[in-house]
Amino acid sequence: MQTGNSSEEILRMEHVTKYYGNGEAAARALNDVSLTVKKGEFTAIMGASGSGKSTLLNVTATIDRVSCGEIYVEGRMISKCKERELSDFRRDRLGFIFQEYNLLDTLTVAENIKLPLNLKHAGVEQTEKELRRVAETLDIKELLDRFPGSLSGGQRQRAACARAIITAPALVLADEPTGALDSANSGALMRTFCMMNSRLQSTILMVTHDALVGSYAERVLFLKDGAIWNELRRGKREQKLFYREILTVMAALGGDTDVM
Repeated sequence: MQTGNSSEEILRMEHVTKYYGNGEAAARALNDVSLTVKKGEFTAIMGASGSGKSTLLNVTATIDRVSCGEIYVEGRMISKCKERELSDFRRDRLGFIFQEYNLLDTLTVAENIKLPLNLKHAGVEQTEKELRRVAETLDIKELLDRFPGSLSGGQRQRAACARAIITAPALVLADEPTGALDSANSGALMRTFCMMNSRLQSTILMVTHDALVGSYAERVLFLKDGAIWNELRRGKREQKLFYREILTVMAALGGDTDVM
């Protein structure tokens, strides 16, 4: 195992490049990307369609392999791990929140949330304790005995958030989490993300095309042609001001983006 330079760094990428295809037909999806995400940060990745947002998330999730460069999570170099190691790593140290929820319809909300701990063969007492913790934090105790088919889209995503964080992962990866939600539920979900970040110190890396969704993050990285093109940090600014600044950068960035 190789380690990074700082215990506060949850994610570090060094000169990551990703090609799809071979020879002259190869397309470069990521171009020499270097970045760090520290413990407790909420970072959004934005950019036009084809800018490399999803590829960046996929190589972080170890769904895709990098063509060159290195990726470290909690100081561990994951870009060179074998598949068996990666399977355990994804289960134990990553949390995933998808656009389409990915809840199992035949399980109750409680059973869906507990599934990651069951896969780790955690004890019943620990599993129930962690279920209560995340359900109380995300205010979904009243949903635990229901099935996903009886929930609204926003309720399903809150259940998916609870499932993602029940193992206390090092890093939560969110891929267009509001893509299937209306504006009211999108806002509610992003407030849930902020709660996860502030109360549980969850470290979140989120891909979104929506400037309003991005404005909930502490930091926004903008990709263009597979490279980091710009960066904004919210600091102490109000969300509305940060939102307008994101709109300005997205307008300058150009391409197919949701800036309304």
